[in-house]
Amino acid sequence: RSSPDVFESRMEKRSEVKKQPVGHSKQGEFIRCMEEKARPIFFAEGLGSRTSKGGFTKDKTLDSILNVEMVKEKSAEEITQIWNQYFSAKDTVYAVIPADKFDLMWKRAQNCPSFLYALPRKEGYEFFVGQWSGTELHFTSLINVQTQGETAPSQLVLYHYPDLQKEKGIVLMTAEMDSKFLVVHDAQCLANQVQLFYATDRSETYGLVETFNHRSSEFKYMAVIAELEQSGLGRELRPGQVSDKS
Repeated sequence: RSSPDVFESRMEKRSEVKKQPVGHSKQGEFIRCMEEKARPIFFAEGLGSRTSKGGFTKDKTLDSILNVEMVKEKSAEEITQIWNQYFSAKDTVYAVIPADKFDLMWKRAQNCPSFLYALPRKEGYEFFVGQWSGTELHFTSLINVQTQGETAPSQLVLYHYPDLQKEKGIVLMTAEMDSKFLVVHDAQCLANQVQLFYATDRSETYGLVETFNHRSSEFKYMAVIAELEQSGLGRELRPGQVSDKS
């Protein structure tokens, strides 16, 4: 009675406590929060990324996706499992490329930075030009190149990360695509063809890449389709994961 304001304040606090569920406490929240922070968080996608024109991430580093320091203690097999498990739940393509295979692809990309890929459609094929820019491989449809030239926008970008190549013997790959033009299966087919043409042991297959870059007048579109049909890469694979066929 002497301090009605204080009394009302205490009653309000008491009412709030009664409304809280059984077992609820700020200390419990704090403990759960600390436990979650203590769990190994391997991926941190989106941190420090910048979006370039067209919606693709500019200067996308491995550190912006993966906690590199944390996985350095893991074996190549463990990192492969972590990478595949994480991206299998995402609407994208991904791969773990053996170091020796990537070395071959990278060496050939320096000599032949572009190539023409055939994407199977319901009626025939649609052609895409793939152009290497550092360890990124940008794709855009041939019709875009013919109509817009050098300003043709990328519709798919494959990001290759050789950060762990020397220590672990693997190169990690993932991608971003413009979903208005391509679905995951389309991107997967194009990514598979990169390994087919750039990591092949068949001189005739890589010869098409050399011809496209250095003797364009001799290049035949149908030869690309023939290689694709012979390889069977147009067939459906497990969504997202890039085949190791080459």
